[in-house]
Amino acid sequence: MTDDHQSLALLLFSVFVAITLAITTWVSRDRRGSAEEFYAGGRLFTPMENGFAIAGDYMSAASFLGISGLIALFGYDGMLYSVGFLVAWLVVLFLVAELVRNCGRFTLADVVAARMRERPVRIALGTSSVTVSVLYLVAQMVGAGTLVALLLGGKGEAARAWTVIGVGVLMVIYVSWGGMRATTWIQIVKSVLLLGGTVALTALVLVRFHGDFDQLLLTAAERSGHGEAFLAPGLKYGSDWTSRFDFISLGLALVLGTAGLPHILSRFYTVPTARAARRSVVWAIGLIGGFYLMTIVLGFGAAAIVGPEAVRGSNAAGNTAVPLLALDLGGGADSTGGTVLFAVVAAVAFATILAVVAGITLSSSASVAHDLYASLRRRRARPRREVAVARVAAIGIGVAAIALGLLARDLNVAFLVGLAFAVAASANLPVLLYSLFWRDFTTRGAVWAVYGGLVPAVVLVLLSPVVSGSPESLFPGVDFQYFPLQNPGLVSIPLGFVAGWLGTVTSAELPDEAKHAETEVRSLTGAGAV
Repeated sequence: MTDDHQSLALLLFSVFVAITLAITTWVSRDRRGSAEEFYAGGRLFTPMENGFAIAGDYMSAASFLGISGLIALFGYDGMLYSVGFLVAWLVVLFLVAELVRNCGRFTLADVVAARMRERPVRIALGTSSVTVSVLYLVAQMVGAGTLVALLLGGKGEAARAWTVIGVGVLMVIYVSWGGMRATTWIQIVKSVLLLGGTVALTALVLVRFHGDFDQLLLTAAERSGHGEAFLAPGLKYGSDWTSRFDFISLGLALVLGTAGLPHILSRFYTVPTARAARRSVVWAIGLIGGFYLMTIVLGFGAAAIVGPEAVRGSNAAGNTAVPLLALDLGGGADSTGGTVLFAVVAAVAFATILAVVAGITLSSSASVAHDLYASLRRRRARPRREVAVARVAAIGIGVAAIALGLLARDLNVAFLVGLAFAVAASANLPVLLYSLFWRDFTTRGAVWAVYGGLVPAVVLVLLSPVVSGSPESLFPGVDFQYFPLQNPGLVSIPLGFVAGWLGTVTSAELPDEAKHAETEVRSLTGAGAV
């Protein structure tokens, strides 16, 4: 790309950043500084607004860049991410959305601590929520770095590092200044931009093949070099028993992990009632469902038009498939049309990253302040002091995400998100479901459920091929790989449930029947909900 074309793309980046900063500044002028305002935006959003914001929070760089890249490289097997991410919302809709809104105030720990001893439960859930959030943030950082590296060509490696740092700084500004209200409006704007860009690209791909989806698939299979195997299961997850178990593990993590993601659960507190929370999810499912159907077209379109070899040559993990597809659909790298379309897609992807990291940073800083800090100073903690701690925590989380984003820059972003989903499903989901539906659940069971899922998930990732033992690892020069699967969900998710059960049945503590009854009535009717 020429310098003029690069300047155009960078200009579009800058325009979106300026708009989001303007939104943040405008919102922060009218803030009251209360915990409810900072964490939940005053609970004033409508179901439609919250539905768009949920979609904006969920449709991350993993969805737009990573999934399409995996489909372009591995065909049918890459679609597992699209299916898993979408099916997960049925679990959220039917099991947790309305109940969480009725039982909590700002964080997941509020739901569990309502019927347990607060301090150990809040410390455990605060720790797991921050861990999940940082893992999720790393994927967004990698996506941002990949985009700018592609945009700047040979000069991209240094720019990639500075981009990761820049995204970290912006997300701290969004959260510190605007809180949930600014984050929500940024997510709504981003959701509209992303869906508009995806619809336009999907239409251009289908026009290229005259609306014949069969021809699109056949061309993709032909260019892949794998023939019909490209359109059948097994290309990535069917070569041996390890890959088959990895397939199952990833599927479990994707389907169950959404219901344990802190930044998704926190969105249910931004609406006034449980009914509004449920309607928000219905809006989100419609928007997210349409989006993931279009990522399938984009993935196979990239395979058919750009070719897997070109995608892999640009980025080994496939993260640049959609930008390269946009470049080709617009007329090529040397054309103005190609550059404009590429710049628009890159700007939309960058907007996606900024909106998602803002939501994740807000939820994780809320966990630090409302759960970890407040649990240690529960009687003396004041709401304004708690909000100040959350703003400081955002800085620390941003630094951690920047460091890990620079380290994991060569991994596929959808794959990285899969790890975050596995940890969420292992540590957060068991304690959430047990606390909502098991009458005899105790404090020890809650703490054991969190750590019994969190510790194995993190340890298994550290001992997996993700970190060492293969050329694609974070540390390819060393080998301390003892766990064969890339995703720990198959082992760590059952361990979380078993640990919660074991901690409860071995506990000398008698469950508080009155508190359980109160929680049950509140969760089902909304009586007494904040």
